[in-house]
Amino acid sequence: MMGANLAPYGSPVYFIGLIVSMLPIIIALYYGRRLKLYETIWTGALLLLTFGGDGAHQLMALTAYVFFECAVMGAYHVYRRQKNATWVFAVAILVSLIPLILVKLGTMPSLSRLSLLGFLGISYITFKTVQILIEFRDGTLKEVNGVSVIRFLLFFPTISSGPIDRFRRFEADYDAIPDRAAYTELVGQAINKLFQGLVYKFILGFIFGTWLLPQVTEQLMRAHHIGDTGYLILMLVAYMYVWSMYLFFDFAGYSLFAIAISNLMGVHTPANFNAPFRSHNIKDFWNRWHMTLSFWFRDFIFMRVSLLMMKKRWFKNRIRVSQVAYLVNFLVMGFWHGLTWYYIAYGLFHASAIIINDYWLRFKGRHAGMIKHSWLTEGVAIFLTFNTICFSFLIFSGILDKLI
Repeated sequence: MMGANLAPYGSPVYFIGLIVSMLPIIIALYYGRRLKLYETIWTGALLLLTFGGDGAHQLMALTAYVFFECAVMGAYHVYRRQKNATWVFAVAILVSLIPLILVKLGTMPSLSRLSLLGFLGISYITFKTVQILIEFRDGTLKEVNGVSVIRFLLFFPTISSGPIDRFRRFEADYDAIPDRAAYTELVGQAINKLFQGLVYKFILGFIFGTWLLPQVTEQLMRAHHIGDTGYLILMLVAYMYVWSMYLFFDFAGYSLFAIAISNLMGVHTPANFNAPFRSHNIKDFWNRWHMTLSFWFRDFIFMRVSLLMMKKRWFKNRIRVSQVAYLVNFLVMGFWHGLTWYYIAYGLFHASAIIINDYWLRFKGRHAGMIKHSWLTEGVAIFLTFNTICFSFLIFSGILDKLI
């Protein structure tokens, strides 16, 4: 198939065709039915439009990936019914990560051909795959239908950038068709999210990303070129705030679209953002920002690393256990974003910030009478957290790499 890929939620016009094509799904759910065959055809058509352009290499990569991961999950599921060796589980996880690792290596110039193995959303589908393997290991998933797994992996509203759902929660939603009153309420919520997403992505995201960001970037690079240190610092600060606002409104807008379309399909996809710039500290921030990713890392990296270290008695001090687990957690998150120094630095920065915040919270606990809560202390906490977050996004943006 020739032509460019159709970017999900890329323009307001996109939603007209999307909603029109969903009318049979919406009408059927209103009358208490789910048109599984139509949803399958609808999903296939949208996947073809999204991944089938530009030589269709993304469509081929997606198809090969799904077959490969289903084979890994199926093989481990059969094995897990009889045995539960840790090394086999570790091998299954490593094998499931091979496609993503190869794609990440493809960002290196000498290995650029590996990028042909990638497709839009490979990271988010990998999260789902690893989650299922872990739940097989834990025994929380017993008998699983292969069609249900593929439907979960390829659920179109969230395929490209999340939010990251959990298999059991998704499957329960998909199988339990809401009654008319509940579905009508869900449609109302979807409409609200769609309009909020339109404001976020196509108005505020446009202002910060399309209008302000190029101007600030141009001035920043100009200051760097002429060596004006004072102006460079001023423009770097401006870039930090503009980029942070663009990142939030663009990504939060996308997430609202994905959740809204999920709601129209009768699925309660979990929220991804909860006023993150009102966070009181860095821990509070990670309970509000990209929550499905944050909670995935908490449940499947941080908690498991902590339990492993306590079980092996690598550290006697529980505080040290949590600190090391934070470092591992955010280093993995950094590497997941990409194999560049600024993504790794971003991960290390957040790990350090949380460790420092833990020290501060323990100090406050021991000296409760010294620092009393008030509107002033709360305002200072929000202000400091907001600027810490924005500085981390400055690192994450990669602009510093161009200034070195």
